[in-house]
Amino acid sequence: QVQLVESGGGLVQAGGSLRLSCAASGSIFSINAMGWFRQAPGKGREFLAAINWSGGGTYYVDSAKGRFTISRDNAKNTVYLQMNSLKPEDTAQYYCAVRSTPTGAVGSWGQGTQVTVSS
Repeated sequence: QVQLVESGGGLVQAGGSLRLSCAASGSIFSINAMGWFRQAPGKGREFLAAINWSGGGTYYVDSAKGRFTISRDNAKNTVYLQMNSLKPEDTAQYYCAVRSTPTGAVGSWGQGTQVTVSS
């Protein structure tokens, strides 16, 4: 079992930046990939980006390319999501998750961190 704790969310003005963190603990050896998702009010959960845990290869959906960057620090067992040029439509609860591959099945979820972008 892997436990995930997200942090770094908050209130930011449009055009601003935030860096989300996701700290993993537990069965770290079992992690193949990690991903970031978000869920806006009244909408489904949206996949944004993923990273291969060992090799560091990254994958982004089109809506995340250019403004979002996923990275990891294996020494700290932490994955990050750097978000730049934020827009009000980026307002959502952001979640990290363990994945079997960058686009594979999701194992563990974190509890989420709220990002609110004001116009």
